[in-house]
Amino acid sequence: MPNPTAAMLVIGDEILSGCTRDANMHHLAGKLAEVGIDLREARIVSDAPEAIVAAVNALRASYDNVFTSGGIGPTHDDLTADCIAEAFGVAIGVREDARAILQAHYDTTGRQMNEARLRMARIPDGATLIDNPVSAAPGFTLENVHVMAGVPAIFEAMVESLLPTLIGGAPVLSRTLRIERGEGVIAAPLRALAETYPDLGFGSYPFQQDGVHGANIVIRGSDPARLDAAAGRLADLFDL
Repeated sequence: MPNPTAAMLVIGDEILSGCTRDANMHHLAGKLAEVGIDLREARIVSDAPEAIVAAVNALRASYDNVFTSGGIGPTHDDLTADCIAEAFGVAIGVREDARAILQAHYDTTGRQMNEARLRMARIPDGATLIDNPVSAAPGFTLENVHVMAGVPAIFEAMVESLLPTLIGGAPVLSRTLRIERGEGVIAAPLRALAETYPDLGFGSYPFQQDGVHGANIVIRGSDPARLDAAAGRLADLFDL
């Protein structure tokens, strides 16, 4: 049976403007591979509501899971929660359980609950909360869309809270071989090997370092024995 599929939607003008470098997709891809959920697509959209709504609706119709990052903070440009509500056609408002989580956090830290912070307790109707052990403000899941913060430390903590609740498949494993030959030399035997092992994925990633050029060949699949066999064949082809 094939693994569940996923897409990621990264939201924020700061990513598209180059002001902030996204780290969340790299983290999520690795974590999903561990639990057997195949990340098939990633998109980055601006803070424009129509762009967010359109992307959410397109992705949730195409994949088993959609993971979003960014836009659920306390400022005026944090629009993700409202856009998710619009995409699903549901109402949004302050949820008492989310408010209580935030209030307890601010009571502990000695800060006041204000109007801006209360925005982070606004949750679309029908959603379940995603725990945030770092800064308390929860993410949420609505059907197959999982909405999380953009700050990497918080995003990573939310992913850890969320993954045990999802249905996974066979973990995706990999083997990497470094071949110090040009891709023009590697291409033909690599194609033949890929045809011999159609259940595995083969990727060629060229490098040039300290006057040496070549490619790292990454073989991916869920069967360790098949991976080892393919890696052994590849090593033999190039006398590694």
